[in-house]
Amino acid sequence: MSFKSPWLLLGLLVLAAAVGLWLLAERRRMRYAVRYTNVDVLATVVSGRSWLRLVPAALVVLGLGSLLVGIARPQVERELLKEHATVILVVDTSRSMQAEDVAPTRLGAAQEALRTFLDRAPHGLRVGLIVFAGEAQVATPPTTDHALVGTAVDEVDQYLVFGGTAIGDALQTAVELGRQVTGDTGNGPVTAGAPRSSTRFLAQSTPSSNSAEKSPVSILFLSDGAQTRGLLQPLEGAALAKRAGFPVYTVALGTPEGVIDRGPFGGFGSQDTGQLIPVPPDPVTLRAIAQTTGGEFSEARTAGALERAYSNLGSRLGREPGESEITWLFVAIAAGLLLLGAVFSAAICPRLP
Repeated sequence: MSFKSPWLLLGLLVLAAAVGLWLLAERRRMRYAVRYTNVDVLATVVSGRSWLRLVPAALVVLGLGSLLVGIARPQVERELLKEHATVILVVDTSRSMQAEDVAPTRLGAAQEALRTFLDRAPHGLRVGLIVFAGEAQVATPPTTDHALVGTAVDEVDQYLVFGGTAIGDALQTAVELGRQVTGDTGNGPVTAGAPRSSTRFLAQSTPSSNSAEKSPVSILFLSDGAQTRGLLQPLEGAALAKRAGFPVYTVALGTPEGVIDRGPFGGFGSQDTGQLIPVPPDPVTLRAIAQTTGGEFSEARTAGALERAYSNLGSRLGREPGESEITWLFVAIAAGLLLLGAVFSAAICPRLP
């Protein structure tokens, strides 16, 4: 704990001196002879109430001490919300997310993990949502209205398509959306559902002076497969995020045994069992994206592991170490102690007739 005005703590020395003078005066007063008609009765009264008589005084002293500490404006180190803190959630909604190796399905587990993230995220954190398969779409722009994002999460299954997995393009969309948050919109607006153009963006991207740790924008990227479509390769998208200074936290969802049913006639979604297509995740690529951008990589093979990863990230992303003033706490303690001292004084230390 530190103090903004540490010199005001000298008031504690004044309080200590006042207590010392009071104790000295009490000691000198006890030296005088006590005249009373029945010394035995007086001894009984004094011995029964002497320690109780000190309780109100002790509470008052502690209350004044707490007040003096509060005046010095104490601070404690804690994780604080970054200025303009934003997390862009990017979720794979390709056909492979219907695999049931993660219960109930990969997509269902992802939706529940996203809800957990929103529950753990600080209220002032701006959260955006991007869904992608063969192309990326902005489901919700960054907003502090987490309920709105939660509604979009509930409707993620509407974006389920068969058009492949465009990891690089999804990263580009997230970077463009993040640049809008930071005020760098030189590469044009992001339009929900619009295809991404890669050539011009790559040419105009310039390195950011902000490190990943200090960036107000973080990207939380979940995918369950390898890239099968798109203009940009995954590491090209990661390079864009690195230039912008946006760390990408990647999650590889699923197990190597994951499969989907192609159907008897080559059509997905048939009720009859047909050819089983393996859909293993691609942890190598997602780990490389995280390492390139200064983020972190997680591998989730169960719904529980995925929820724990998102819960942990929800309490961390958008925060930074800082100091928070807790003057109010010491003032509240002081008020409580002084009030308690007054109550004790009235209740257990009445004046003798």
